[in-house]
Amino acid sequence: MRLFDEKRQQLKIGENIKFINDKTGEELLTQIVNLHKFNSFGELYKNFDKIKLGYKEWEVAKSSDMLKYYPQSEQQKYGVVGIEIKLIK
Repeated sequence: MRLFDEKRQQLKIGENIKFINDKTGEELLTQIVNLHKFNSFGELYKNFDKIKLGYKEWEVAKSSDMLKYYPQSEQQKYGVVGIEIKLIK
């Protein structure tokens, strides 16, 4: 889940994204399967279950969690995107 800012607007389905753990150096290569665009994280959270959003079963999923990363004004300006990925390796 990210702000749909200029950087994320460049993402395309089928592209690869590499994630690197800063602490361990572990790398994961993923591929973008779908881009789910919404006006706010509130809308995004209403359309997906918490497991799909990356929460654990015992965690409470609240769209307000995203306010620590992206202020409401930025959500209104850009909208938000849920980046659906699959693991390649």
